[in-house]
Amino acid sequence: MNYWLDLFTGTTWDEFRNYGANVTGFRPRMKGALQRVKPGDVFLCYLTKVMHWVGALEIIGESKDKTQIWKNDEYPVRFDVKPIIMLDAEIGIPMSQLEGKAAFYASTKDAGKFKGFVRMSPNLFKKSSDGEYILKLLKEAKHNPIKKEVDDSKLYPKKLYKARRKKGKSTVATIVSVPEPEDIIIKIVTAKDINAEATEHTKIQYNLLRLGADMGFKLWVARNDKGKRYDDIAFGDMDEIVDELPTQFNEVTNKTIELIDVLWLKGNSIVAAFEIEHTTSVYSGLLRMSDLLALQPNLNIKLYLVAPDNRRLKVEQEILRPTFTLQERPINEDCGFLPYSLLLEKIEGIRKLGVESSLKPEFLSQIAEYFTDDDF
Repeated sequence: MNYWLDLFTGTTWDEFRNYGANVTGFRPRMKGALQRVKPGDVFLCYLTKVMHWVGALEIIGESKDKTQIWKNDEYPVRFDVKPIIMLDAEIGIPMSQLEGKAAFYASTKDAGKFKGFVRMSPNLFKKSSDGEYILKLLKEAKHNPIKKEVDDSKLYPKKLYKARRKKGKSTVATIVSVPEPEDIIIKIVTAKDINAEATEHTKIQYNLLRLGADMGFKLWVARNDKGKRYDDIAFGDMDEIVDELPTQFNEVTNKTIELIDVLWLKGNSIVAAFEIEHTTSVYSGLLRMSDLLALQPNLNIKLYLVAPDNRRLKVEQEILRPTFTLQERPINEDCGFLPYSLLLEKIEGIRKLGVESSLKPEFLSQIAEYFTDDDF
């Protein structure tokens, strides 16, 4: 018997249960993997944004049911299943409970991406013992339910829509977000608030500059930020800061990117670009990066949007806008999200180990989060 991952959102989990919890489905592109699924195997159900394990389903066999079970997708490759355990999101098993106890979550460094295991379903558990352990925890939760607080915005995130875009000569399906109008919040902003926000933005900017310098890169800081100071160091006085952008770009490209918060440079190339969005709209930073890709479509560059942890949903909503995802080179495939806490934690660990000079810039893409239609 094998164990397989079955991904759900809060909405698709409700729809599955409301239909009777006897048919689960997957996208057509996963048909190859599904041919390996056998009767008697078990699907273990995971809520993607809530990060809770909520169910176990015994696989009966391929299903002929073609009913529209899920509102926003057909999931036409289907299996008849028999529920073993089904839990509400609040009773589910937090992924954090598996740290150090599963192959895909061996240590804290696997948090978030979990070695890519939860990026698609069905996905075979490489170690059956991991599946057995999760099933054991689910059974314990059923008999001794403990309610946990669940963020409704993660359980039922902003609605996404299906659309199509050009990719070369082909047309491919994609997912886009159409943001709702911003809620109007009346808040009295004091000088203290403004200073605190500016200091946090500057702290992140300085740490990215210093990390890049320690890794051996030349640096560009947004033209209007060279006078900023952190730890009594003026950005413009750092030895690695350059005064001009690489000469390989034309004037319009340079005008587009000269206000990007931080660039790491190697020779005449841009290695990585960072936009820090502390309280601003997020949209403006993404627009600069999108313009850069549009002007230089063959540019091999890592893009990152850095923001407070609590702005994750806002970043996801903006990065999945049609204006970004329907381009020839969709920005959501190139631009990763780095939350403040994770970035600072990694930088602190790197400094303690003293391994800055041996790091490759790709390490950031391994910890960043990329928003795709797999999250839908």
